[in-house]
Amino acid sequence: MKAVFIAYNQAYNQEIVELLENNGQRGYTVWQDMGGRGGVDGEPHLGNHAWPVQNHAVLTMVDDSRVSQILEDLRKKDASAPDLGLRAWTWNIEQSL
Repeated sequence: MKAVFIAYNQAYNQEIVELLENNGQRGYTVWQDMGGRGGVDGEPHLGNHAWPVQNHAVLTMVDDSRVSQILEDLRKKDASAPDLGLRAWTWNIEQSL
């Protein structure tokens, strides 16, 4: 099992949630109204008068067999929407309850 953390422009929340659901991923946690600045390109998302956009983030635990497809679908979504600013990371889950 893998943890997948996804950060993205808040305007795309419904699309990201639908992408997960379309991949059979039911459970997730969403953090709303997060600020940040990416390390690659794009503008800061700080929720202030100068940089009004904010981010959301999702954390979901994914069966190993579904991780590659979810990441590929996220890549496609990010490529189709330059303002999405999507970043995703995975790490191994050793145990769960």
